[in-house]
Amino acid sequence: MALLRSLRVETSPATTTATADLRNASTLDEIRTALSTLHAQETSLNQSLNALLASQADLARQLKQLDSLRAELGQEAIATRSITNDMLSTAASTAGPLRDKVQELDLEKTRVDETLVVVEQVAELKACVHGVVGSMGAPQDWEAAAGYVSRAAKISDHIVRGSFSAAVVPSVEVPDSPWITLEHSKESLCQLFLREFESAASQEDHVKVTKFFKLFPLIGRQTVGLDVYGRYVCQGVAKTARETLKNAPAGKADGFFYTNALIKLLKHVMQIIDQHGTLVERHYGAGNMVKVIERLQMEADVQGGIILDSWSEARGVEKALMDAKSYPFTFLLQSFPPPTRRVTPRVSSPATGAGARDGPNHEDEVVSITEVDSLLSDVSTMLRWWSLYTQFIAEKCKGQKIAEDDASPIPNVVLKSHLSRKVAEKLTTPYHLLMVFFFRRSIEKAFQLNEYPNGLSLTLNKPIDSSPPFIITAIDDITFVLNAIIQKTVSTAEKNLSVAIIATLGQVLSSHFIAVVKQKLRDDFYPKPVVQGGFPPEDKIIAFIALINSLDMASEYLDCIISNNLGFDSDGPHVTSRGSRLHDTFLSMGDSDSVAASLVDLVSSFTSQTTELLNNGVQVLFIQVVKPRLHNVLIQTFRDVNYMEGDDRAEADPTPEKFERGWDQLMRPISRIMSPRSYAVLLDLATRHLAHVLEKRVWGYTGRMSALGAIRIERDFSGIISVVSRGDYSLRDLFSRVSQVLMVVNMEEDEWEELSVLTGHGRPGKGSDGIPMVLTGEERTRARALTTA
Repeated sequence: MALLRSLRVETSPATTTATADLRNASTLDEIRTALSTLHAQETSLNQSLNALLASQADLARQLKQLDSLRAELGQEAIATRSITNDMLSTAASTAGPLRDKVQELDLEKTRVDETLVVVEQVAELKACVHGVVGSMGAPQDWEAAAGYVSRAAKISDHIVRGSFSAAVVPSVEVPDSPWITLEHSKESLCQLFLREFESAASQEDHVKVTKFFKLFPLIGRQTVGLDVYGRYVCQGVAKTARETLKNAPAGKADGFFYTNALIKLLKHVMQIIDQHGTLVERHYGAGNMVKVIERLQMEADVQGGIILDSWSEARGVEKALMDAKSYPFTFLLQSFPPPTRRVTPRVSSPATGAGARDGPNHEDEVVSITEVDSLLSDVSTMLRWWSLYTQFIAEKCKGQKIAEDDASPIPNVVLKSHLSRKVAEKLTTPYHLLMVFFFRRSIEKAFQLNEYPNGLSLTLNKPIDSSPPFIITAIDDITFVLNAIIQKTVSTAEKNLSVAIIATLGQVLSSHFIAVVKQKLRDDFYPKPVVQGGFPPEDKIIAFIALINSLDMASEYLDCIISNNLGFDSDGPHVTSRGSRLHDTFLSMGDSDSVAASLVDLVSSFTSQTTELLNNGVQVLFIQVVKPRLHNVLIQTFRDVNYMEGDDRAEADPTPEKFERGWDQLMRPISRIMSPRSYAVLLDLATRHLAHVLEKRVWGYTGRMSALGAIRIERDFSGIISVVSRGDYSLRDLFSRVSQVLMVVNMEEDEWEELSVLTGHGRPGKGSDGIPMVLTGEERTRARALTTA
């Protein structure tokens, strides 16, 4: 049946095709062809069926043979399974007892090995016990005795305390149980080592001290050894500190005596840790030096506290703090009078240069600024060494879990020590308060002794003997002090202190320096005319310019100071790099980055304030000084100028030359005195104003300018623009409107038509030369009509 199905599947596609051809036949020939195909397929199918029927007998015979073979194979399989079962059952019955015997032998061998180990360890224990007792006898070989104890410590405790050891090890010479003998020996040796260690320490026999210090770990008394060794090194620290303080001068102490005493103490502790650390780690194990460091820190707390208390008392720090807090800063307060007093003119204004405020302060000096500076130097040096000490301890304790906060680089042994609290109380807090007072007092003193530049004049033919920058002397004094303060503060390597002081410096600069300069610009040297319609006095103008220059240079000086302290440009990234000055000073990159960011914030904030005040001052200078004089210059320049006349090239005094003389007489004296950046701001204001005035003047010539006059006015205005922009070509861009008005006026008709096509009606665009047009279409049409109105 399967063969028939296969045959049907194979022939059905051809049959289907022939049937389809027959159904689709439309002619007699197509029908005959389809029938012929069907007959051929029928013949083929009949032949296949006949062949299948012929082979059926052979297939049946072969199937019978297969059935016969299957019966024979079944009998053979049964016989094989029977034989296999008989053989395996015999082997299994033999393997079971054999396995049990092997396990018994393995157990016996293991017990024998364990017995041998016990015997060997008991023998070793017996040798150690008798060795200890023998070495502690007549030979008194303490090192050998400690060595035997160390060997015995390697034997398992259950063997040492076992019954077999208790029965085998004791002898006539050593009747006690081995563990009792060892414990008594350890205790005796420990007491002996303590006596010998203390005796050697009292005799300052360092070789013997080291010898017995190395024996404590051998007898299992590491804690005792570290404790006695800690006391030993602490005695050395205390002795050295006491000897140093014995030499303290009577009365008022030398400025650096106690500073040097603290430095000597910290250096001594660091030397001990560095020199003895290897010995402790080698014989007591890694990490055990921390215990010695803790003992040393306790002694450093005591001795360092004594030194700081003595220094504070000898230098009168508490009195200095009280005096600094109560100092009235009278001069600075006088610089900020109440608003009601500013309404009336002050004849004897302290900031007039000859007034009382710029002279010396005759008040009694409550606090000597020199003494405060000396105190700050003391504290800065001590804080620097304290930071080095904490960094050293942190490095030695690296890898030890001794800090609550894993992110903190300083271990608790230092961070929570009494000396750390003492440093914060006696050094850090006074340093912050005194440093702020010192800077404020320095600013006050600088303005008290302030002098304005001499020999300056706004007369062009009068030479200036001195060299720029022309600034007040207070700028040099204040920036010098500021640089010293920043360097001194950063050198302490105290991140929190540095950030706090730098932030306070910015506040003091804003509330004192900026405020005083602002007051002088607004009240003392404001360049206003003495009489209505006149010009301000020359000395006030010069002083006003000097103050503007001072703001500019103060910003530049501070930027240089910060850049030098950062080790890179303050305009760059606010992150320190490895190897930079700040990174080498501070313990971690995070600390140095924080200080760097505070320095950058300081210069950024100060520059922002000075720039704003400078721009306001330049604006006042332009309005009060330059603008009215520039008005006179333009009046003189265009006096008797008539653009209804022809192009008179033979004019005796051309307009650009008249303007150049007036412009130079106005601006060159100012440019000689002003700093380049502040003068650039003033020049920009003057140029913008001039461009507006010239444009207004051009529109004012509507109906009063001939075609030839238009050519002449373009030439005159181009000459004026060249005079103004000869030092800075970019200033020409400010005259683009007036230049394009004159260009449109003087265009030929074909050029005008081309421009109209390019720009359209009222649309912005570019001219034929590609220059963008800034005039609207209405303005261009109006300009075109200037000469035809």
